[in-house]
Amino acid sequence: MKPLSPVAFLREHAVLAVSAVAAAASMVAVPPDSAYWGYFDGKTLGCLFCVLAVASALRLMGAFDRAARAVIARFGSPRSLALALVLTTAALSCVATNDMALIMMLPLSAATLVGAGRARLIPAVFVLQSLAANLCGMIVPFGNPQNLYLYSYYGLHLGDFLRITALPFTVSVVGVVAATWWLAGRPGRKKASASARATQGIVTAKASVSSAPAARAAIGAAAEPATAPVPRRPMPLSRRRLGAYGVLLALTLLAVFRVLPIAVAVAAVAATLAALDRRALAAVDWSLLATFACFFVFAGNLARIPELAAWLGPLMDDHGLVISAGASQVISNVPAAVLLSHFTDAWQLLLVGVNIGGAGTLVGSLASLITLQHFTSVRKVFPQTRDVPELSTGRFLGLFTLLNVAFLVILLVACGLCG
Repeated sequence: MKPLSPVAFLREHAVLAVSAVAAAASMVAVPPDSAYWGYFDGKTLGCLFCVLAVASALRLMGAFDRAARAVIARFGSPRSLALALVLTTAALSCVATNDMALIMMLPLSAATLVGAGRARLIPAVFVLQSLAANLCGMIVPFGNPQNLYLYSYYGLHLGDFLRITALPFTVSVVGVVAATWWLAGRPGRKKASASARATQGIVTAKASVSSAPAARAAIGAAAEPATAPVPRRPMPLSRRRLGAYGVLLALTLLAVFRVLPIAVAVAAVAATLAALDRRALAAVDWSLLATFACFFVFAGNLARIPELAAWLGPLMDDHGLVISAGASQVISNVPAAVLLSHFTDAWQLLLVGVNIGGAGTLVGSLASLITLQHFTSVRKVFPQTRDVPELSTGRFLGLFTLLNVAFLVILLVACGLCG
């Protein structure tokens, strides 16, 4: 594989670059010393590695794709199909993190909707899948990276975690289902032989995605008629590998819940994947782990600035929910969680705030940028959709902003009223 140029690397890893610059800038105020070693949360980094590695292994062997296709193939009407796509994304986010759920489901959703002659639903389904991944994964400690960090940093117990996230999770699920039911049921422009045209151009589409593996894998589904949007029979799964990965997933969960030392889980995951599928180790989002390390340095240094601690500490005590949700809109919810955790012991407000802060602006959760990136590639991957007016980027951003702001406001009000 040809190495990336410096410009291409910065473009692909912009978040890592920004976090590294922020960490370096903070070193001016707090020069490196022995206290730096205490910044790094080894449990969070270890658990995050295990979750990402096991999820990558399951994705590469087709386990997630097979499960998603089995669910989606049962539905044919616009509403039921949209609900299946969105809720499958929500379920996957609880197992494989929000980023991984979107990376797996967005290409499959685009191919399924185009193949079913429902291309006009792509913007709504993509926005709702983004909301589902960012908000519904909050119910488990490993559904979002910020949850994994806060669960480890504050030494939380699962019962306390579930008690605090139950309300915003329930509101989010009800809202996502209601919005999907409404948007998927709205009448669209009727176009002659829509399904036929959705099938045409697949050969062209195949040629145009020679450099897009995720979309190329989904093309087969788009070439089928509307009555069977996902009929392709997946490759058989290796029971030996599936069983091994199931054991690794169990070890990861035991480590997350502090039943098993994290070093044991990391060693088991690394050794097993090195023997069974080294591609899974290569596919781990190493830039995310490096980004977390930079966040630790940045937040640790800021916490040692007395003036900032004297100002931000009382602010978090009085308005923790609003501050954490608001900070997420500007710097994203993961760095907001790492930074603000140094200034408050009220983990309940911080936990809820950074999770519902995943809604709102595009940077509220960096997973939302994955959604935008996949949406802008739909017309390139499926040239037959270029005449669909609903697929304009402007309309997508308008719908994204409208729904995300609405969810953020509703969740802030609901959580604020319930204390």
